Amino acid sequence: QVQLVESGGGLVQTGGSLRLSCAASARTFSRHTMGWFRQAPGKEREFVAGIWWSDDSTKYADSVKGRFTISRDNAKNTVNLQMSSLKPEDTAVYYCAAARPFSTTWKTSIYSYWGQGTQVTVSS
Repeated sequence: QVQLVESGGGLVQTGGSLRLSCAASARTFSRHTMGWFRQAPGKEREFVAGIWWSDDSTKYADSVKGRFTISRDNAKNTVNLQMSSLKPEDTAVYYCAAARPFSTTWKTSIYSYWGQGTQVTVSS
């Protein structure tokens, strides 16, 4: 079982930056592909970014490429999402997610553990 706790959300103006953090309880953290998702009001939850368990390779949604950066610190069991050049359409609840150990695919179905979410609001 993996428990995830997000932090760092808040209110920011268009063009601003925020850094989200996620602390994981798993002793096997380094074996888990980690991801960030978001859900805006009235919309389905969508994939934002992921970081692979074995080599830290990353994957991003087209809508955030070049603006968001995902990173992880296996020594601290944390995964971060640095968000820059924020837009009103980035407003959503952001969720940290962990896949089961030793993922073999980037499919979003690999994510089995979820945090409670943190609100990000970008004002225009």
